[in-house]
Amino acid sequence: MKTRVSLKDIAEKLNFSITTVSWVLNGQAEKKGISKSTQDIVLNCAKEMKYQPNLIARSLNLGQTKTIGLIIPSISDFFYSSIAREIENQASQHGYSLMIASSESNFNKEELVLQMFKSKGVDGIIIAPTKQSKVEIEHLISEKFPLVTFDRYFPELQTSYIIIDNKESSYKLTKHLIEKGSKKIALITTNSHLTTMNERNEGYKQALSDSGIKYNPVLIGNVEYEDYENKIIKVLDNIFEKVSDIDGFFFTTHILALEAFLYFNNKGIDFNRQFKLACIHEVSLFKILAPEINIAKMPITDIGKNAVDILLEEIRTKKEQLGEKGQYKVVLPCTLYLHK
Repeated sequence: MKTRVSLKDIAEKLNFSITTVSWVLNGQAEKKGISKSTQDIVLNCAKEMKYQPNLIARSLNLGQTKTIGLIIPSISDFFYSSIAREIENQASQHGYSLMIASSESNFNKEELVLQMFKSKGVDGIIIAPTKQSKVEIEHLISEKFPLVTFDRYFPELQTSYIIIDNKESSYKLTKHLIEKGSKKIALITTNSHLTTMNERNEGYKQALSDSGIKYNPVLIGNVEYEDYENKIIKVLDNIFEKVSDIDGFFFTTHILALEAFLYFNNKGIDFNRQFKLACIHEVSLFKILAPEINIAKMPITDIGKNAVDILLEEIRTKKEQLGEKGQYKVVLPCTLYLHK
């Protein structure tokens, strides 16, 4: 059975020291003053002998695994899967690989994933956290562990984060519905315990207030995230029972919009004609199901790029023991698509 080619094998073939070969193959040749010609000889020999580095040994030596952990609420959610793809692309460009796990917005599962990622030696973590994970986040902060949150955040904690302008986007969408004639706009939301969702709710309320429309709590439909596909039915039933002349719907997430469209279809409601519609983010199905829905499109590429860039900076500052962590607070604008 053929054995793995080692540093010693290369060193013996070239009559170089193992240390010299190791420095070249670990990227420390320039720092150690090794000539370009010697570097070329070692690299060419390693290639000819089909040398494959021991990544575990290299990680122990360098104190880094060149791996990032990503925790998202649901891999099946189009938004989060798109973010994951973007983060993976960005990480790859910097020589990092990505480990991905879904928390299903379950604190216990999220806690286990966080512990697993740390035991695997990831260099840093990007996470869209649950509300309950605040304690675990505080532990990571106290350990100065490189961390970035996105989409969701804890404003009272010193963590770096990337979010959208939740309140502003919601305000503009709701205001547009009002300007197009809607007066009784139902807000369909979820995870009301999250700061980001509260900001979207506040934008909705502010638009009503600025337009002289009284806030009506009956028009607020808060759908529990777990089993939301079924729970939204009762929420919508309740709203229609109490307010029969609704003329608009604002959905704080695209998944709620899709489930509502299914509900409307099952009830025989011509929702495109009967209501003005608005939603934070979109999916391609909207073009078929609700071609005139007003959208605040999330900047997926910018979220992914910022998440990776900031995390790598957090990793660098930890390695070089520089400054304070959690200093990057990024709020990105959404792109609005409003129908006349």
